[in-house]
Amino acid sequence: MQRSIFPFVPFLLLIVPILEIGVFILIGGQIGVAFTLLGIVLTALIGSILLRKQGLALLGQVQSEFNQGKVPGKALAHGVMLLVAGLLLLTPGFVTDSLGFLLFVPPVRDGIWSFFASRMTVQSFGAGGSGFEQKSGAQFYHSEQYYEYQNQNARDDRSSDPSIIDLDDADFDEVSNKPGLRSPDGSSPWSDSNKKE
Repeated sequence: MQRSIFPFVPFLLLIVPILEIGVFILIGGQIGVAFTLLGIVLTALIGSILLRKQGLALLGQVQSEFNQGKVPGKALAHGVMLLVAGLLLLTPGFVTDSLGFLLFVPPVRDGIWSFFASRMTVQSFGAGGSGFEQKSGAQFYHSEQYYEYQNQNARDDRSSDPSIIDLDDADFDEVSNKPGLRSPDGSSPWSDSNKKE
């Protein structure tokens, strides 16, 4: 049974600010307050430059995979991680800056992607035609005949319900020649004579 990471979020929200304060005190005591603040501003500027450069390259990769008819799952995940990296670098603090710079390293992002991809279920849905669906590592072939079979089964189940009247094309024949029924009004806008006009 896999555990969710969400119970650890409150712990991180508590521990990260404490670590940041401790690192601020240590670095500020070594290099002074002015250089400490300058370092925070510099890391934010460097992070914004890296985010712009790698983000544009990643956007080109996503568009290329879309043009090839592929789903750019990995590229989109890298994009989310770059966005998180940018937010971490814009957050004042050396701990968050370190984590942000780590996310700018492609092998680190690949490792995070591999970790989460092995725990996700990927399934594709098609509107029709033939193709493959992937779920938990297994592949299932689907075709139009499969969907037609499903639709036919749904129709059979529906017709077995006595409260549902299921009519076919043959049930809509002209009934004017049957005894006891009056002839349809020729002036009706829905009559066959008006339709032909």
